[in-house]
Amino acid sequence: MNYANMDIRAAARAAKVPLWKIADELGVSELTVSRRLRHELPDLEKEELFSIIKRIGGDNDGKAAPNCAGNS
Repeated sequence: MNYANMDIRAAARAAKVPLWKIADELGVSELTVSRRLRHELPDLEKEELFSIIKRIGGDNDGKAAPNCAGNS
């Protein structure tokens, strides 16, 4: 089954970027992003999402977050 915006979904998954982080960058709720992805987006909106995914994904360089207890 083909879903709309599979390229965006695949890019986010590959970069390990959850939808809530994309939503946070856009200043909207995760539900809003999920709803927008239900129908194919215009190229301009896709470019914006790819840019966000690339930027956030660059922060996920495989390093774990420091331990809150200070045992880092």
